[in-house]
Order: sequence, then structure tokens, then C-alpha cells
Amino acid sequence: MLLAIGTIIGLVLGLTGAGGSVFAVPLLMLLAGLPITSAVGISLGAVAASSFYGSLRSLFNKKRRATILWLPGVILAGTGAVTAPLGKWLGLQLAETWLLLGFSLLASVIAVRMWLSANRNPDTAKVVRAGNYADTPSPGLLCNLSRNGQFELRPRCLSGLIIGGVLVGLLSGMFGVGGGFLIVPLLLMLSPISMAQAVSTSLIIIAVVSSSGFISHLLMSHANNWQLLGLVAVGGVLGMIIGQAVSHKIANALLQKVFAVSLLIISLITLLRYFL
Repeated sequence: MLLAIGTIIGLVLGLTGAGGSVFAVPLLMLLAGLPITSAVGISLGAVAASSFYGSLRSLFNKKRRATILWLPGVILAGTGAVTAPLGKWLGLQLAETWLLLGFSLLASVIAVRMWLSANRNPDTAKVVRAGNYADTPSPGLLCNLSRNGQFELRPRCLSGLIIGGVLVGLLSGMFGVGGGFLIVPLLLMLSPISMAQAVSTSLIIIAVVSSSGFISHLLMSHANNWQLLGLVAVGGVLGMIIGQAVSHKIANALLQKVFAVSLLIISLITLLRYFL
């Protein structure tokens, strides 16, 4: 069962990209019977393992490696890695009821965003998930907030990345999500880049931030079930492999809408099961 849960998590990540990791916590609560604090920790481990595999695949692929925006990625990943432990600590201070309600609200926001994104850009899911990285890269590293349009290590350009990194780290540590749902639109808002560049860069950031949150979980948690984590993590990598392999055949706007509705349903069932 745990291997299957991990496979589902990795499969959703591989097929949907940003926002897919939010399925992890409710699945672990519903199918494995874990409390939300433990589910968050295991989710971080599974997401870290899956995203690291995806990142390595991008690094060893010349076309994909060329789409990674290293400077914004390092800033976002570094800031998020610093704040993820704080998010984990804050999550431990909250009562389980409030943590679950907060997660359900976040899941609802992500689901709505997935649905709206599929409506606005119906071809984006198919192009990016299929590994079509033929988009022409932006001429240099640009910044919509700077006066001359060029990226500069100054407050105008750095502020958006730092604030975004803080939010990604806090949400990742607190709720066990990867943060791609925030990273991708943030990169697209701050710089005129292609969707392929945003997705490739976000995968690196998710791997770093999730790893930081997971290490914090190990240090702050009194009981760690390594066998459970191992099964979920292995399943996550397996699911990512399958998801990326078949994404060019089935990934499209309709699939994103199906996942959005599924996420809302799973979150609602998790809430009802907890309170009833």
C-alpha cells in the first residue's frame, strides 16, 4: 500500500508538475492512516526524492539543462531552504485541526489555480509535460521590475525572489507541499521567460526546499519510520519515471482539470473523515 501511495504521488508530480505534490498529504492520511504531522514529513521526503530524480534528468539532458535559470533558482532555493525549517516548526506548534484546515484551504487554492490555468493555457500542459523544450530562450536574464528590463542584483529584482522564496519555504515546511504552484507563476511574473524555463527551474528549487523541510522533520520529530519513508520515496521515484514517460501521450488541459477536481474531492473526504 505504501509503495502504491508513493507511486501515485510521483505519477501525479510527473504528469501535472506544479501543484502535483499536494496530493501526498491527504493520500497518506486516508490510505495509510497517518496523522497530518507525520504525513507532512513523509510527503516532504517523497517529494524531495521524486523532484531530485526529475532534476537529475534535466541536468543530464542538454536541451533541458539549457532552460534552467540558475541565478533566480539559487536565490529562490536558498531562501526557501532557510525558511522551510521555520515552516516545519510552525506546523508543529499548531493544533492538528488548524493544520488540517490550513492545508485544505491551500489545496483548494491550488486546485482552482490548476483549473484556471488549464482554461487559460490549454496547450501549455501538453507542450511542457511532453518535454518539448524547443521554445526560444529569452535573450539574457530579464527582470520585469527593473528600469532597464535587465536582471540586476538590486532590491527591485531581488525582492520578488526573496519574498517568494520565504513563502515557498514556509508553506513547504508547514504543509509538506513542493511549492511549484507558487514558484512557476512567480518566475513567469518576474521575468519574460518561457513555461519550459519556469518548470525546469522550479524542479530544482522544489528538490532543495523539500529536502530542507524533510531534514527539519527528521530533526524535530521524535519518531521516524524509515521503512515507511523508504517505501513511499521509492514509489515516488517510480511514479515520476512512469509519469514523465507517458506524459507526452496523456498530459493535457483535461487531465489537469481532472486532477483539480480530484484534489478538491480528496481534501473534502479527508476533512469529513477527520471531523466525523
